[in-house]
Amino acid sequence: MGKAIPSRNENYSEWYNELVKAANLAENSAVRGCMVIKPYGFSIWEKMQRALDDMFKETGHENAYFPLFIPKSFLSKEANHVEGFAKECAVVTHYRLKNDPNGGGVIVDPDAKLEEELIIRPTSETLIWSTYKNWIQSYRDLPLLVNQWANVVRWEMRTRIFLRTAEFLWQEGHTAHATANEAMAETRQMLEIYARFAEEWMAMPVIKGYKTANERFAGAEETLCIEAMMQDGKALQAGTSHFLGQNFAKAFDVKFQTKEGGLEHVWGTSWGVSTRLMGALIMAHSDDAGLVLPPKLAPIQVVIVPIYRSDEQLAQISEKVQEIVAALRKKGISVKYDNSDANKPGWKFAEYELRGVPVRLAMGGRDLENGTIELARRDTKTKETVEVAGIAERIEALLDEIQQNIYQKALDLREANTHRVDSYDAFKQILDDKGGFILAHWDGTPETEERIKEETKATIRCIPYNAPQENGQCILTGKPSTQRVLFARAY
Repeated sequence: MGKAIPSRNENYSEWYNELVKAANLAENSAVRGCMVIKPYGFSIWEKMQRALDDMFKETGHENAYFPLFIPKSFLSKEANHVEGFAKECAVVTHYRLKNDPNGGGVIVDPDAKLEEELIIRPTSETLIWSTYKNWIQSYRDLPLLVNQWANVVRWEMRTRIFLRTAEFLWQEGHTAHATANEAMAETRQMLEIYARFAEEWMAMPVIKGYKTANERFAGAEETLCIEAMMQDGKALQAGTSHFLGQNFAKAFDVKFQTKEGGLEHVWGTSWGVSTRLMGALIMAHSDDAGLVLPPKLAPIQVVIVPIYRSDEQLAQISEKVQEIVAALRKKGISVKYDNSDANKPGWKFAEYELRGVPVRLAMGGRDLENGTIELARRDTKTKETVEVAGIAERIEALLDEIQQNIYQKALDLREANTHRVDSYDAFKQILDDKGGFILAHWDGTPETEERIKEETKATIRCIPYNAPQENGQCILTGKPSTQRVLFARAY
């Protein structure tokens, strides 16, 4: 095939990079730090989009679209926000090119300098809140529940496809509310949606929690997150939801008239997930043979490969297979019948295994005579011969079983690699020897958090929801602590 990928155990990073390419998900582009998402990879992203978009609309959100460019002055209006993104911003300074009079191709026209430079959006809070000033006058305009699907640019120096690129795709929700309680309820609701999507669609267990002050979104008063464990024991932040308080409303003077006739600033939230979820999907489940896709997100849920000795036999197999295809599609199952003669069945088996197709069916001449078909599962790599009669019902149930099995395997991995630690020496040793998640006491100060990060490269991923009150001592300083927080090295 020419698509062999390295082992995860030998080099996890190289395994990931090569798998992304071999499975035709994406590739590096001619623009440094940017990626081309190929059709198979984009079809997975589309299924993610569709599921999330339905969840957003079920909770009353509507889609809109806002400009790619943000006036530089807008970022200056919220001090923490500009400080958080200043080093990642791409800036447009001119609006025209011209031919080089010295024959050097095209050059920037020095006479076309913009009066105010434009920032290519790293996130859209500032532009959207400047717009909301015109949309919100009264309590009757609230809540305002808006989402946009877009691209953003954050000028990353070290990039990796899907996980960290200069340009990436995402959705960003931006809502406005009459009270702090309503805004905080929205913040929690959206994190619950992300967690449900991660677990029920991506088959990826997550831990929900609060970010520390050091790790909050720039300009937020509270950031909630979901954290997932990858197979190498590292954490990956899979979604965030932010309670913005009145920070952006005050920065852009977004006020509303209350029922009582007063004038108050609105309360805001923002929340988002990105194509980073594609990286999470790959690293949470895949193996040395290729992708392992949860059936709910697999572009092709079932592939059928004929094994034949003559054109006549192929015609007979194809006639029977078309009945199976029709029965599967009637149940909403995506199926591909690969009867192309470009490659042999063995090549096709390996190719669809690499691409993570959950179920493979193969039918040969003997199967045709016996009314049977070979069924192979991608998640367990088991094969069996089954009756064609009732195959659609069997596969429908099997896809649910595979979805749950993939989730359970990821959950078992996380539980086996989550450690409770009470000393700094043990903390460092586990990070170096095993990795994984560590639940440990922290004294609550940003100074201690930063020192642990500098010395071990581990960060506080979150303060888990409903963490039990437990008196203890900070692993680094020995100062009192009332609960454990989640540490890990992360992507």
